[in-house]
Amino acid sequence: MKTQNRSKSLSKVPADGLYPEIIRKNYTGSYKLLNKKAVITGGDSGIGQAVAVHFAREGADIAIIYKESDKDARETQKLVQKEGRECILLKGDISKKNFRAKCLDLIQKKWKNLDILVNNAGIQFPESEVEKISDEQISRTFNVNIISMISLTRDCLAFMKKGSRIICTTSVTAYRGSEHLIDYSATKGAIATFVRSMATNLAEKKILVNGIAPGPIWTPLVKETFDDIASFGKDTPLKRAGQPSEVAPAYVFLASEDSSYITGEIIHINGGDFVGG
Repeated sequence: MKTQNRSKSLSKVPADGLYPEIIRKNYTGSYKLLNKKAVITGGDSGIGQAVAVHFAREGADIAIIYKESDKDARETQKLVQKEGRECILLKGDISKKNFRAKCLDLIQKKWKNLDILVNNAGIQFPESEVEKISDEQISRTFNVNIISMISLTRDCLAFMKKGSRIICTTSVTAYRGSEHLIDYSATKGAIATFVRSMATNLAEKKILVNGIAPGPIWTPLVKETFDDIASFGKDTPLKRAGQPSEVAPAYVFLASEDSSYITGEIIHINGGDFVGG
């Protein structure tokens, strides 16, 4: 089983000759999330880091939950603080009940209320032969990717109110499958269904629930889990992988008043890979 080393810097991952871009230099915030409070799981690097920085530029304070890379987490915190916003670092295993409770206790004491929850944490272990996927790997992937997401969302509702937003990261693999990410794809399909179910469940409370389904995006997870990164994203109609900076603005949209009549939907950001749903 391949394991992850989250200490690797985002800047070490090649992307078409360029380093991955967290936020465009010309991205101008317009206070769409002014004084909002947002929790982002897996917020230390990749898409989560990009979402944190975009939210901060739009005026939000951030709490990021991350597993182990203090270096990446501190870099994210630095970028958020550069935007003049608060960034709380919460380190631990999101699949552990005691850690989740600790996070929520701190957030409640610090902020009282929560406006935005971004469920973005995820792991993957590529394996082309299904016979080699162990029960331990299956359990770990499901516990981190979907079971903890359901539990954390349930518990965060105590601090959310009318107008709050829940945004979940699923994947293009939820719609077209993946022969080498079988258990991971299954969790991403479950996330898409979770979004739709929660959207219906919380509609009366006016809490909106939506998702983002990225295709191939340059993140540390790519280099850590794939052997052939030279061809990564080349099979999309746009013939390249996407940047975190090209995904994060969709999270801003779903977190802001611009999406006030949208719930239970999935936004596909995948370079033109047409999928249903």
